Amino acid sequence: MAADKTTRSETFPSGIASVGLGEVEREVPLDDPPPLPPNAGLAVIGKSVPRQNGRAKVTGATRFTVDVTLPGMLHGRILRSSLPHARVRALDLSAVARHPGIRAVLPVARPEDPVAALVRYIGAPVAAVAAVSQSAAEEAMRLIHVDYERLPFVADMDKAREPAAPLVHDAASAPQGSASGFPAPRGLPLNGNVRGPASDSRGDAAKGFAEADIVVEGEYRTQVQMHCCSEPHAIVADWRADGVTVYMSTQFTAGVRHELAETFGLKLSRVRVIVDGMGGGFGSKSTLGAYGRIAVALSRQAQAPVRLVLDREEEQMDSGNRPGTWQRLRIGARRDGSLTAISLLSYGTAGVALGAGVGNMAQALYACPNFTGAQHDVFINAGPGCAMRAPGNVPGAWGLEQAIDELAERLAIDPLVLRDRIDPSAVRREERRIGAERIGWQKRHAPGADPGPVKRGLGVAQSLWAANVQTNSACEVRVMRDGSVEVLSSVQDIGTGIGTVMAQTVAEVLGLRPEDIALRIGDTEYPAGSPSYGSRTTASITPAARVAAWRVLQSLLREAALALNAAPGDLIARDGRILVRDEPGRSMGFGEAAARLRTDRISAVAARGDDYGGFRRRMEDAALAQQDLGGVQFAEAAVDTETGIVRVERVVAVQDCGRPMNPLQIESQVHGGVVMGLSYALFEERILDQHTGRMVNPNLEQYKLAGAGETPAIEVVLLENYQGQSATDAYGMAEPATISTAPAIANAVYNAIGVRLRSLPMTPAAILAALGKIPARS
Repeated sequence: MAADKTTRSETFPSGIASVGLGEVEREVPLDDPPPLPPNAGLAVIGKSVPRQNGRAKVTGATRFTVDVTLPGMLHGRILRSSLPHARVRALDLSAVARHPGIRAVLPVARPEDPVAALVRYIGAPVAAVAAVSQSAAEEAMRLIHVDYERLPFVADMDKAREPAAPLVHDAASAPQGSASGFPAPRGLPLNGNVRGPASDSRGDAAKGFAEADIVVEGEYRTQVQMHCCSEPHAIVADWRADGVTVYMSTQFTAGVRHELAETFGLKLSRVRVIVDGMGGGFGSKSTLGAYGRIAVALSRQAQAPVRLVLDREEEQMDSGNRPGTWQRLRIGARRDGSLTAISLLSYGTAGVALGAGVGNMAQALYACPNFTGAQHDVFINAGPGCAMRAPGNVPGAWGLEQAIDELAERLAIDPLVLRDRIDPSAVRREERRIGAERIGWQKRHAPGADPGPVKRGLGVAQSLWAANVQTNSACEVRVMRDGSVEVLSSVQDIGTGIGTVMAQTVAEVLGLRPEDIALRIGDTEYPAGSPSYGSRTTASITPAARVAAWRVLQSLLREAALALNAAPGDLIARDGRILVRDEPGRSMGFGEAAARLRTDRISAVAARGDDYGGFRRRMEDAALAQQDLGGVQFAEAAVDTETGIVRVERVVAVQDCGRPMNPLQIESQVHGGVVMGLSYALFEERILDQHTGRMVNPNLEQYKLAGAGETPAIEVVLLENYQGQSATDAYGMAEPATISTAPAIANAVYNAIGVRLRSLPMTPAAILAALGKIPARS
């Protein structure tokens, strides 16, 4: 006997709404809802709904982790290394242990352990305390005596690559893995301070370059960028006999729960992680982190709750950063613009950690039959880097998109025309068309053609990001007998408004308003939600929310069908009522239907399934280009050639994220991405004193950020790009919105002054040096 069929065939809208929609057939699970129509045919999804927690945030009602206060709570503080590289020969905690306000003392560096005795950067944890007050904890820091053996250090990536450079790690202690961008096994070679290369290739690059009519080559540098979250890293750990509860500013409650269970040998059922409000993370709050482990260990020792909040200097020194990179790109092309070969060589530094690659832009964005690339990590004695909004692809785009513009100039082809010839994505083609029209691309002049000291230019750049999905992502939808509705998931709202989007999703299914849906999120007591990184949250949790709402609606319709004397399949939910599809006069209120339930509530739990069309394997496959996220940004910049000041006057960002679930919130995401990319392009840079290894600007005064005065006019255009891949067909936006900003500005600056800047940030001094008006910085 044949097995029972578990799927059914459905027809989904497919394509770009502004160009014209087609259809695509998909096999979907039998208990999944039918396809959604395009946004124009929906009541709630695709509409600009204000975020549900907006008022609470602006009135101060939202509870952030720093606001959590528990009975008997202690205050944690970490003593950090004052040296960039040293061996802790002795750690004397006796005086602090006798302090009357101290309830727990924790050695982090361990002199008896050859590896744990080493500190490799200024700010590395050495010891920690939990005290009855913050002032007592600060006082205790001065009572800890550390005997350091100073070791040689290196705080510059280029110097760290030299054969005689001091070693940051030995072979036994060095982190395993690879630079981001290429897949690589553990155990990549370690040559001095250099780990790698992680390599990738296709075709025959040497043959491709031999066939090229024109070859462009350039070296590009990006600086270390700090996350600068408005809310610092914070945790309140409450260890009890029956388990541990952690209140934490985190981008992944479910992931932190697993880390805690593994680190402290606990069952998952004995670990709970809670987050309410969050003031940004940008990748830096994706894991438990050393400070999180320290806080929980202190709580366990003290048998009391412990609050640990990093100050701004700790944030800047030891909460992660976007790694600095150097890359050499070489691109070969024929006279018609078709690419024959691309080669990439990169070195990057994430301090004492890994992950300093330049992503997959060079091998994946444009059609090119021959590619070779090698990416390396370089260890230096500085705080560890970590993921930061579009890791890898931000520095990758900085190099690639300038090189493509340079190639266009060498070929005497408009940069947009060249991209039309070599970019296989129909989505980005439409984005280029729209953006060019909005920015007034036809006004673009020859580089440096403006008269006078203030010169203006136009630039463009593109982005690429994977359409990421987390299948371990679930939620529950409940309908109560009184008609109230709840949606529950451990997914966290880090400031992007995912809770509002979940409410919209459920409201659309149940025929209600988003404000009718009560949100219960950010708590691992609820079904495990997706992380909020990699632009995967919307793609992961909204299909689960719609499927769960659909399943619970079917139960409700069965009850309503008895009262309406109709078949459940003939009923629909709309405008707060349950009605007969072909006889809308026969209806009852949603609350009336709920009142007929036999129990106080009905519920359904659903998890994110596989994409209906199957998960793609390689983004560099041109046939799959439409399944990933693009985005094209245009920048208009004015450069004062006497002062070197660059002012970005306007940005047009044309972006796609599958089905836009809430345009208002997406536009907010794009605005944030553009401002972050602009700040990266013009202002931000971690500066290390090469004589001491110390960061000299570990604050928000000397570490420069773009502010309101530097923010340009930003116009956001959203494409609806339907693919029929899930119950909502929605994807994220955070990463793609910042990838192309800096190179678009750089190309605009080149168009303004006729001189190309290949290093970040493009400060006034860098501009003047490029123009030959002052010496270049060594």
